[in-house]
Amino acid sequence: MMATAACGGSSDTPATPSSNAASAAGAVPVVASTNVYGDIAKQIAGDRAAVTSIISNPDADPHSYEADARTQLALSKAKVVIENGGGYDDFVDTMLKSAGNTPKVLNVVDISGKKATSGEELNEHVWYDFPTVEKLADQLAAALGEADPAGASTFIANAATFKQKVQQLEAKEASIKTAHTGAGAAITEPVPLYMLEACGLENKTPDEFSEAIEEGTDVPANVLQQTLDLFAHKEVKLLAYNEQTTGPETEKVLGAAKANNIAVIPVTETLPDGKDYLTWMTGNLTAIETALR
Repeated sequence: MMATAACGGSSDTPATPSSNAASAAGAVPVVASTNVYGDIAKQIAGDRAAVTSIISNPDADPHSYEADARTQLALSKAKVVIENGGGYDDFVDTMLKSAGNTPKVLNVVDISGKKATSGEELNEHVWYDFPTVEKLADQLAAALGEADPAGASTFIANAATFKQKVQQLEAKEASIKTAHTGAGAAITEPVPLYMLEACGLENKTPDEFSEAIEEGTDVPANVLQQTLDLFAHKEVKLLAYNEQTTGPETEKVLGAAKANNIAVIPVTETLPDGKDYLTWMTGNLTAIETALR
């Protein structure tokens, strides 16, 4: 089961919105719930938009984020808002209701078309799903063009360039899948599952383990042992480890992977320092391919 409960930061440190030239004259004001979507917006809008990312601090948990005056002000002026949806960043809708503004809102889960299926909840981490990101690029270019008609052709061209690079990442996934279909993988949370599945990997982690980690509840002792056994019995080739949510149980799993020489792939929910979306995802795929070799 793919859980939708709280995931993300292990700290209560408040997020500080980041922006690029937020006062640029004539720039379309864009607000993104996280710096992942903020970076995608910058790549498509270029210098024709002033992008504010509400959450850029890797220790901030979107599920528990609380509004502040600066963020409220940014939303009150936004022409385009990008939210993840799927219960991940509900604070955006809450804040918009009191912002006195009706911007174009792009809900990425809605754009993805993904729905919860029988017996499984929705995996809301859709920025790890490249077809969804391509759809977002098109809709974002259209929304920016509505806000700034003079820049419409630029937005469309930038989106096409961005999508070509995303398609190269999809080709990389397909290559990995061809070589390693059916290889076992373990996770601490379902954050990277769309990518792992596109690479042909099979998630061997007990549902109860990843659900408990996401929900912040204790993992039953027998479930923890089942998870640890994956490494002892060499049933998996890698562990995708969410660095932004750690605790005693995830540390035991991390220790078991290392003790049994199972590759550890660190994953995050927000952009690491010094990387944009494309370099970040390229690094993730390279790490997966290297681990499988």
